[in-house]
Amino acid sequence: MIDQISVFLENEPGRLAQLCRTLGDAGVNMRALMVADTESFGVVRIICDRPQAARDALEAASFGVSVARVIAVEVPDRPGGLADVLEALGEEGINVEYAYCFVEPGSRAAVDVLKVDDERAAAVLESKGLRIVRAGEIYEPDPS
Repeated sequence: MIDQISVFLENEPGRLAQLCRTLGDAGVNMRALMVADTESFGVVRIICDRPQAARDALEAASFGVSVARVIAVEVPDRPGGLADVLEALGEEGINVEYAYCFVEPGSRAAVDVLKVDDERAAAVLESKGLRIVRAGEIYEPDPS
């Protein structure tokens, strides 16, 4: 499991830029960014290199922030790769609440980030031969 930062953001010109500048000024490097919006607000989901530092910086700048544990799974770069992942979860009755992906430079596979409703998900995927990406591969823990 990895830590994902979620930010509730007003749907206003420049507000996403302010969020990104806040993280940049704090020395936080984003690995993935996903924005879901409605007419009046959005939810920004971020995978970054320093999740606790990101949370601290965003809270200090008065952003509404939460941290969620999500699964990151390496998806083979071939037609149907993601379908295989989702079918493995569905066969076990595991629901995917949302998903998005990113590719690390030089990688031969995508990494899909999945928010699921069942703690068995990682074990199910590993039993199907899929590789779960561990937190230490994406970020180093923030110093205590």
